[in-house]
Amino acid sequence: MENELISTEKLEQLIIERKVKEIRNIFEVVPTIDIAEACDDFEDVSHLVFIFKFVKSEYTADLFTELSNDTKEKLIQTMSDSELANILESQFTDDLVDDLEDLPANLVTRVLRNVSKEKREVINKLLNYKENTAGSIMTTEFLVLLESLTADEAIRKIRREGKTKETIYTIFIIDSKRNLVGTLDLDDLIFAKADEIISDIMNRDYVTTTIGADQEEVANLIKRYDLNAIAVLNNENRLIGLITVDDIVDVIEQEATEDMTKMAGVAPLDNSYLETNVFRMALKCAPWLMVLLVLGTFSSMILSKFETTLSALPILVPFVTVLMDTGGNAGGQTTTLMVRGLAVQEFGPKDYFKILWKEMRVALVTGLMVCVFAALWFLFEMYVGIIGFDGADLNSGVPLVGGELFVARLSISLLVSGTLLLGILVAKFVGTSLPMLVAAFKKDPALISSPFVTTIVDVCSLLIYIGLATIVFNTILG
Repeated sequence: MENELISTEKLEQLIIERKVKEIRNIFEVVPTIDIAEACDDFEDVSHLVFIFKFVKSEYTADLFTELSNDTKEKLIQTMSDSELANILESQFTDDLVDDLEDLPANLVTRVLRNVSKEKREVINKLLNYKENTAGSIMTTEFLVLLESLTADEAIRKIRREGKTKETIYTIFIIDSKRNLVGTLDLDDLIFAKADEIISDIMNRDYVTTTIGADQEEVANLIKRYDLNAIAVLNNENRLIGLITVDDIVDVIEQEATEDMTKMAGVAPLDNSYLETNVFRMALKCAPWLMVLLVLGTFSSMILSKFETTLSALPILVPFVTVLMDTGGNAGGQTTTLMVRGLAVQEFGPKDYFKILWKEMRVALVTGLMVCVFAALWFLFEMYVGIIGFDGADLNSGVPLVGGELFVARLSISLLVSGTLLLGILVAKFVGTSLPMLVAAFKKDPALISSPFVTTIVDVCSLLIYIGLATIVFNTILG
């Protein structure tokens, strides 16, 4: 279908003209997320109410989930209790719980008042699970089969009950005490003989998780074992829910976004960027900037402390920003690799010395390459006048010529490039160690953001630079 058929204007026109058949046809052929984005731009919320009144609940349930939080709030406020109940009862419980977590308290109360008693009990249970755990994202609407059933009996049960379940592609097998004993893929069941017993064809090498497991750990399990769904067990090892791969896709996006914002020195957003107001955005950014500002004063303190040194050697000043930027960039590169590796469990804190040894070798090779290039580049800059070294003797002020001028410029180039080498080594060490240290304390390594590492490396680079300058030019400074 062409894009114009799912535009806001097209949908509104169909609603105004009461062309119910065409509207229903759109839901048959157009992805729900595209329709939801068009509906979010409706100026009149009654148009959306019309859609929910005349389109099948199997479609509107998904549409409600995909709508923005603002649109959901307007819709709930506009609908009657009976209309709202029809929407809510057709939604999967885990999707409804996700919606409730983002709604104001008064609307949550109204929603809970309009769902069945059984569904309300499940919702309240899920809402009470700790945020970002397996319990908080699982669904309780899943299909289970007894291990004693035949394949034919199992297929008949799926036909009766499967339509209202979250998934039927991975089926969980239980015994008479509701203990999980295996899993069964739908294709294995379809191709089994009618009289085969489920216990004979089910998979016994299944993977599970627990209620309190972090959602990122669950995502890693599903990725590692290539699962469509994973069983959630309670403290008695009883099956109480499942998490499907579509839920994990949302988790992966959420965790990746959270890591990106933390690494950039921004607190994670509760809603999408466009749904977050200016003041809340500022509150997310300002605290980190203040922390980094305080840390940045250490660089100012060092420059102030060694002001006499820099005054005696003004040629050193133009290179300060280059040194700090290069060290910060090197540290940021390593921090990104460490956070990513820890997040996907490629390695952990126990591998610290192995990872550090590798990073130090990488730093040495990288540093030598940068060092040689920098020495040649800085010589070039001084010869063509990009950096204003007038060739005067740093001690007597007498102009240098020929070989003496070359030696002076080479000394400065080697000093700066040598500092770059040491700065990169320090940056790689800090960028490796800090995320590992945070992970060892069971915290999110993304808390150690690139700006944070950069600020630390800046201070270290300045100390190295001024220390080397003091050694190289001690006859002048002493």
